[in-house]
Amino acid sequence: MKNLKTLILAIVGGFAIGIGGVIYLSLENKMVGAFMFTVGLYTIVAHGLNLFTGKIGYILDNKPSYWIDLFLIWVGNFIGTFLSAQMVLQTRISGIQEVALKICAVKTNDNLLSLFILGIFCGFLMFVAVDGYKRLQNPILLFICVATFILCGFEHCIADMFYFSLANLWNVNTLFIILIITLGNAIGSIFIPVIKFIKD
Repeated sequence: MKNLKTLILAIVGGFAIGIGGVIYLSLENKMVGAFMFTVGLYTIVAHGLNLFTGKIGYILDNKPSYWIDLFLIWVGNFIGTFLSAQMVLQTRISGIQEVALKICAVKTNDNLLSLFILGIFCGFLMFVAVDGYKRLQNPILLFICVATFILCGFEHCIADMFYFSLANLWNVNTLFIILIITLGNAIGSIFIPVIKFIKD
């Protein structure tokens, strides 16, 4: 029952990121779009939903069984982003698929090392955003960190799941790209926790 709850909260979390993705792709002003994308992460932290990049940073604070939770969250986020993308494609705003295709082209034409490093930067910011919100209950941290990673072109595995789903570009290559970015996000997310662990 616990695993099912974890999965469901992750699916809804992925759905929330999908909505953030729709906002970003719909706005011509990318700075405004980057800030508005944060509605997805804000929804997740405010309502206790599950997001892989918001949970991976706490792996050192949990038992080995936490790995199962992380796997279920990653899968649930995948399902949620895919469902939200397929729903969008059935509506009058499906034209944003063209924007998604351009974004995905940049990722598929990049090299794996670049994607991995950009994933690390994003993971670092995601931990700062989520942990900062938990400690201070200040949503401005979410907006600043999310807008920063988007405007810098850093890679977020769950957001990318939405873009690839909206562009209908799933294949072995794009799945491998997502796995590389996921690894980068994971490593970036534990930078600060590792430093704290060493200090303690």
